[in-house]
Amino acid sequence: MSKEYKTGDHVSWNSEAGRVSGKIIKVHIRDFDYKGYTHHASKNDPQYEIKSDKTNHIAAHKGSALTKLD
Repeated sequence: MSKEYKTGDHVSWNSEAGRVSGKIIKVHIRDFDYKGYTHHASKNDPQYEIKSDKTNHIAAHKGSALTKLD
C-alpha cells in the first residue's frame, strides 16, 4: 500500500524535467483512462491527478511517487 493523500494536498514528484510540484485535484480508487492509457487504481492503491503549479499540466501518479509539501 502506498502513501495516501487527499484532494487539495500540495505534493511534489520527479519528472523528466526535474522536480515538479502541484495540488491534487482528484483521487482515483478504480481503474481509469487518462491520455489514452488505462491507469490501475484501487481503494488500497489509489492514483492521483495533480495540477502542476507552474504549467497547469495535469499528471497522474501513484502515492509512492509523491512527496507531501507543507
